[in-house]
Amino acid sequence: MKLTKRRRLWCKVMDKGQKDWVRGQKYKKILIVRMDKIGDLVLSTPAIKAVRDTYPDSYIAVLVRPYAREIIEGNPYINEVITYDKTNGDKGLLKNIRFILNLRKKKFDLALVLHPKNRTHIFLFLAGIPARIGYDKKLGVLLTKKIPHIKQYGLKHEIDYTLDLLRYIGVEPKEKALYVPVNKASEKKIGGIFAENGISEDDMVITIHPGSSCPSKRWRAEHFAKVADSLAQNYKAKIVIIAGPGDKDFGDKTAELMKSKKTNLSCKTTIADLASILKRTRLFISNDSGPVHIACAVGAPTIAIFGRNDRGLSPTRWRPVGEHDIALHKDIGCETCLSHNCAISFACLEAITEEEVLRAAEKILGRPV
Repeated sequence: MKLTKRRRLWCKVMDKGQKDWVRGQKYKKILIVRMDKIGDLVLSTPAIKAVRDTYPDSYIAVLVRPYAREIIEGNPYINEVITYDKTNGDKGLLKNIRFILNLRKKKFDLALVLHPKNRTHIFLFLAGIPARIGYDKKLGVLLTKKIPHIKQYGLKHEIDYTLDLLRYIGVEPKEKALYVPVNKASEKKIGGIFAENGISEDDMVITIHPGSSCPSKRWRAEHFAKVADSLAQNYKAKIVIIAGPGDKDFGDKTAELMKSKKTNLSCKTTIADLASILKRTRLFISNDSGPVHIACAVGAPTIAIFGRNDRGLSPTRWRPVGEHDIALHKDIGCETCLSHNCAISFACLEAITEEEVLRAAEKILGRPV
């Protein structure tokens, strides 16, 4: 998808006018909002640090969904984590009103909305936050200043899109490093699990994540199993399989298909535990998913497998950003991606071979001895 000349011109005009409006403002209480996926929140951590660097004395809170709390809790650049639970604790009109009133009491003077949502914009408007900056999408009319939403064109990485928003308050980011805290309790727990499964500190750990949020992003379990078996044999590696609650079947199937010894931790770990596992991982192989970005944050070299030929979902926007990370993606010529309704059995994913993944692994691990 191409960005038209008219759209580009409009973006430049909006960009200049809105930057002029907000530069030089002083904000004492700042709310950063990212109420979408876990990986997206991880990719927003450079923005959190950039805001703290610019406003060292300000009170900074981050509003997230409950499942993402462990990603941000313990981040040294924030003062508070606020969660909104639309499925349980905050479900219903009266509880929504209570949430808004509690937000109003905190008296934030700036809200930075890193991902547009109708509900988010309504809440911030009703909470009376005077400066609300975000994107011109999903009831963006409720923002005080909005910038063009062009993420769907996939012209740059999500980190860069997020950092671009900060420039509207005069923040010039100095770095792009991701940050996920490593929990001491989880370190102890994973250390115990590894010991119980015969994984020592000196072993090479290769972690496999065969799940993802959509079939159009999911390389088959059979492929993961064969790659894992080859790596276990060639590198004498210990294989660990991870998967979240929605992906347990894919983790279990991968484990069942493997011939080598493995430690299957599918649906047995928290987000904090995942950070501890990946911190001890020499190579992480995964579909395009949140754990890819957690791996980058804790320094685990990563191979990420991408399917859909959609600019907004492409490696350009979502690739792992570690120095030695590799993104695998095949453009098989689809002009329009039908996502999970694919009529050609996800041929883009099938085009990525086990041999290609193993060659990518060799680039990271070196030749087997």
